[in-house]
Amino acid sequence: MKISRFFCFAICSLFYLQAAATDFNVLDFGAKADGVTIDTKAVQSAIDACTKNGGGRVLIPAGKTVVTGTIYLKDFVTLHVENGATLLGSPNYDDYATDTHKNMYKNEPHMDRCLIFAKDARSIAIEGYGTIDGNGHKENFTKKKGGRPMMIRFVNVKDIHLNDITLINPAAWTSAWLYCDNISVSGINIISRVNNNGDGLDFDGCTNVRVNNSNFDNSDDSICLQASRPDKPCKNITVSNCHFSTKWGGMRIGLLSRGNIESVTVTNCTFKNIQDSGLKIQQCEGGEMKNMVFSNLVMENVPRPIFMTFAQQIASVDTPEGQFEPLKRMHNFSFSNIVVDNSKLDKNSAFFLTGFPGHSIEDVTIKDVQFVVSGGGTKEDAKKTDIKEYTPEVLNGWWPEFSLVGTLPASGLYARHIDGLIVENFRIKTVNEDKRAPIVLKNVTNSEISKIYLNKKIVTKEQIQRN
Repeated sequence: MKISRFFCFAICSLFYLQAAATDFNVLDFGAKADGVTIDTKAVQSAIDACTKNGGGRVLIPAGKTVVTGTIYLKDFVTLHVENGATLLGSPNYDDYATDTHKNMYKNEPHMDRCLIFAKDARSIAIEGYGTIDGNGHKENFTKKKGGRPMMIRFVNVKDIHLNDITLINPAAWTSAWLYCDNISVSGINIISRVNNNGDGLDFDGCTNVRVNNSNFDNSDDSICLQASRPDKPCKNITVSNCHFSTKWGGMRIGLLSRGNIESVTVTNCTFKNIQDSGLKIQQCEGGEMKNMVFSNLVMENVPRPIFMTFAQQIASVDTPEGQFEPLKRMHNFSFSNIVVDNSKLDKNSAFFLTGFPGHSIEDVTIKDVQFVVSGGGTKEDAKKTDIKEYTPEVLNGWWPEFSLVGTLPASGLYARHIDGLIVENFRIKTVNEDKRAPIVLKNVTNSEISKIYLNKKIVTKEQIQRN
């Protein structure tokens, strides 16, 4: 019996040692973890040892604050920030390396540096119930002070997990994912309000991406899907069970769009207190955008639940100034089961879809919508016909934003330059009287508009304005 017990103990001890051997605690590599000392070398040494060992976990231990500049994740490394632990970005811009690729938007080199970087790696992860704090407060980082590092940037990485982690206070974007494949993001919290351009997750030319069960509170777009290279499409993307709150857009799809963006589904999400748009879908730079489904969405205080534009613009840092790329196609979009309460906002609240003269957005379906607005549109608003087109002259080098257009002549939906529009069971309720038509269509062909209700009464064909 004693021999059996000893044997079991020995076997258990062996398994424990083997498991422990795959954990690399940064304290064992010299990290002070006092919240003040810059521990970049110690953390990097732990990462290097981990990948050399064939993989494992690099531990940021509970109850400790580890301060670093740029660190480089490598093959088979999981950065595990334990519950109660903080990985804190250095407040010194010079602690961030210059070899961490670049921001792909024009005129933004001040955001090239980053805290956590990986390139040409495989099977990496960031996880744990702890916190990564970018320390990106304006007293530390501004463009005038040299720049604002992003928190995370991955380039050409395959098999990535970002799970059960809280990411706060980046000086710029929380994360940029460039040309990566097989990405899983689950159970994360992003709070990015201390500086400008505080995007959440920006997927550029990425494929096979799943984002779910996460919360976003941003100073800029919460999730972006984009394509900065013509040969790197952004495709096979699913987003589900997430909550978005932001000063700008809940989800922006496009803008940076030299390559194709396609095969996207967004479902079971809530959007609240968003300054600009819930779904901001914008094709600008020569790629093709297609095949997207958005369903089961609830929005509150979101001025433009859907904002779609087809325009010609230069967004990529790699596109020579003045060399516009040809517009291709933007087609096959489905929106359904959407509830929006904008009763607390002003009259500038509407679904706004606009193609471009000679380049229509094709095949859009909007079904089963309940839309509460404050109303207040005047007779002058109803007569407005000079809605600016998003031409290069109007854009003047900037993005196609709603502010360039102003108040629309519709209280519910304004659509123009659309070929193949179906709107069915669209219910509008105005809290105050509104003199505008509930739906205004301009240069919309092959359309079917049915079961439209205004304050619970069926809207007649005469009440739908067509130009």
